[in-house]
Amino acid sequence: MDFKRKKWPAFWQWKRFFQVLSKKERVCFLLFFVLTVFSAVFLFSSCYYKNTKIVAAQGGTLIEGVLSKNQPRYINPVYANSDIDRDLAELVLSGLMTYSKDMEIIPELARDYPETEDQERVYKFYLRENLFWQDGTPLTADDIVFTIKTVQNPEFNSPYLANWVGVKVEKLNDLTVKFTLQKPYAAFLENCTIKIMPKHIWEMTGSESYALLDQTIGSGKYKIKEIKRNSLGQVQNLILERNNLYFGKKPYIEEIKFVFFENIEDLIKAAKKGNITSLNLGYNEKIDNWQENKLSSPRYFSVFFNQQKSKVLAQDEVRMALSHATNKTEISEKIVDSPILPDFYGFNQPSETYKFNLQKAKETLEQSGFKDENGDGVLEKFVEKELAFSFKSRMSTGSQGKEVLELQKCLEGRVTGYFGSETKQLVIDFQEKYSQDILEPVGLTKGTGTVGKSTRAKLNEICFGDPDELLELKISLITVEQEKMIKVADILKKQWQEIGVALQIQTYSPFDLEQEFIKPRNYEALLFGEVLGAIPDPFPFWHSSAVNDPGLNLALYENKLADELLEENRKLSDSEQRKAKLEEFQEMIAKDIPAIFLYSPDYYYFTCPDIKGVSSKKLTDPSKRFLDVENWYIKTKRVLK
Repeated sequence: MDFKRKKWPAFWQWKRFFQVLSKKERVCFLLFFVLTVFSAVFLFSSCYYKNTKIVAAQGGTLIEGVLSKNQPRYINPVYANSDIDRDLAELVLSGLMTYSKDMEIIPELARDYPETEDQERVYKFYLRENLFWQDGTPLTADDIVFTIKTVQNPEFNSPYLANWVGVKVEKLNDLTVKFTLQKPYAAFLENCTIKIMPKHIWEMTGSESYALLDQTIGSGKYKIKEIKRNSLGQVQNLILERNNLYFGKKPYIEEIKFVFFENIEDLIKAAKKGNITSLNLGYNEKIDNWQENKLSSPRYFSVFFNQQKSKVLAQDEVRMALSHATNKTEISEKIVDSPILPDFYGFNQPSETYKFNLQKAKETLEQSGFKDENGDGVLEKFVEKELAFSFKSRMSTGSQGKEVLELQKCLEGRVTGYFGSETKQLVIDFQEKYSQDILEPVGLTKGTGTVGKSTRAKLNEICFGDPDELLELKISLITVEQEKMIKVADILKKQWQEIGVALQIQTYSPFDLEQEFIKPRNYEALLFGEVLGAIPDPFPFWHSSAVNDPGLNLALYENKLADELLEENRKLSDSEQRKAKLEEFQEMIAKDIPAIFLYSPDYYYFTCPDIKGVSSKKLTDPSKRFLDVENWYIKTKRVLK
């Protein structure tokens, strides 16, 4: 008999499946079923994760906290000089050249490194094709020329004017611009990192309009989306969005929002509550679970000595003793002994440094004649004063000339320049008035009217003051009114007090410090910081041509050999040759002690765990933390390997 056999049970049979199974069979079936499903899921997941990887994805908003006192004003290269202005310029604008995250100078708007001619006095830059401003207008060589000429215009008083003095800029065609220097300058490429501004936006405006944030059009990775102000006109929120016309790699993060806070306490509180995702403090601060991004910077702080204002500091032994008395490790872990920052640039350390040695400091002062004569804890000594004029020649009736003129002025006689009877009588009266010092030592009772050795000595004392001058180890030090600077100054005061030096500390606002003291060089000692670039060029800080404002030679240092080395360093394009010149320069600085170099602080930037991809290790300026912002991300996705 033939029977038709179904290959697969009917639906009504499946419905009765559990009814034909015993309890034990049902339990076993369910157990095996669960294991089968779990194994399948596990195998699928394992295969998925094994053959895919997590990568950055577009989207998300970075929210950065900023103090309200740092109000944005100028997002343009002519004036952008505050921290927040430079931050925004870095994100919104582009330059011919820029920096890599390792602080190498690389092309940005330029398609490659420039061609050089005439012993590197001429630089030709070729722009990338299809460059656009954020409003869709083409970016051309006209914009480059307009930017540089605006900076060079003294009417705008740009803080970057000094970088472009004597540089001729000209357009060769829409994609080619040429710079001609008066003399070779190895660090010129770093000047070319200046951000470029759109000619079509700014050419018809005056300098007063350069503060209008809302008109800012750039060519950078982000563009301004929205600005919210309070009733006083202060910016509360500033939102940037990704610029889809940017010629390079587009950022992953869709928006960057700057939120302004009244004080540092509110800023830290917002970070801990998760209301912001990044924080630009500059110094170290513990925030639980946040990433601490520590970046090296070519910045150092020193005590600069103005030897023209202080006779005490003009003495080599005093500056040497102060160097030995300074325990830098009590101030910072990252100490420096040179203005060219060997650790940052890979130079050799100076061979001659004055390490902390309190006993050596005391011995140096003692050997140079300083003692605490009155027991007040401050050392002093008498030194021979350099007189503006002194009597050195024998004078009598018939003498004439400069010394006779000064003699007659001192004795309040008729000033004729001729030694006559009237002058002789004045000398006799003077000798008899001070007979104890002039006549008695040589056995005379009456004046002679002749100006001899003993008479000249007394005349010099009476007419021009005591030739001996009391030098007390009292030094006035000024610095900016900031917590860190005040703390460092207090440490120095305590340390130097150990060797008999009285340090008087005065602090001022940044504006007052610059206008009232730094510009006129009105200080004895200045605790201040200086910043070098990616290409080390100490010329502005140590060349004798920069001793007066607007120069930055804060120690008023003058050394012809050092000047020559700094000038040669500027001309050399070979990094090894520049290294040799700068190391020789630092040896001179170490020997002359025009300043005490203290420390080079690291820069700290904080991000919450959601912000990934922050990888820079060096920066020349806080705004350069955004150099690789296009690689930062918040969102992720999985893709096949």
